[in-house]
Amino acid sequence: MREIVLDTETTGLDPLVGHRVIEIGCVELVNHLATGKTFQTYLDPGRDVPAEAAAVSGLTTEFVKGKPKFAEQADAFLAFIGVSPIIAHNAKFDMGFINAELTMVGREKLSLDNAIDTVTLARRKFPGAPASLDALCRRFNIDLSGRVKHGALLDAQLLSQVYLELIGGREPGLLLGAASPNRTDLRPTEIRQPRPFRPHAPSLEEREAHQIFLKKLKNPIWLKTPSTS
Repeated sequence: MREIVLDTETTGLDPLVGHRVIEIGCVELVNHLATGKTFQTYLDPGRDVPAEAAAVSGLTTEFVKGKPKFAEQADAFLAFIGVSPIIAHNAKFDMGFINAELTMVGREKLSLDNAIDTVTLARRKFPGAPASLDALCRRFNIDLSGRVKHGALLDAQLLSQVYLELIGGREPGLLLGAASPNRTDLRPTEIRQPRPFRPHAPSLEEREAHQIFLKKLKNPIWLKTPSTS
């Protein structure tokens, strides 16, 4: 089963007021585990990056200027994700921005029905608890030391680990329920010796007792004449 973990960095919070995507990061999962295949690109939004957005992502107007336009990367991006389900943290946000970019270049939108929102998963599993990516990484002891700034690919890689924990953790995926060789709570296998054959034929006394018992039965079904009608 192939899935794509997706994250974006943007110039703001709302594509409807002109904000754009400035980075896309994707991680491929097969059977919920990262394969090592990724897609990442910086994008020139054709506008400035506000200071508050740059403070979060570290991506400034000067840095993204001259990077590829979304139109130049659309084919490669769509080829990478294919028809696989998309995993995103606050999927409505990321999918909204991606679909706005796709619309501007005349491409078909991605269906939100094909997305899994890890914020929703986290809130169902831990009601009332913080559901940010940082909070979930800390809950699952996932190393955050490299996350000085938000980055789409780094966040997608972290989210792939969070997603695995949210759907049940590593043991079901890696061990498929098999026992770890280091476990000490397993009972040793008992070696049983085969039993010798035991005769089960009735004795003469048992056969005679059986015949006496049968004679006591009234109108037994095996003595009835079959109907010819």
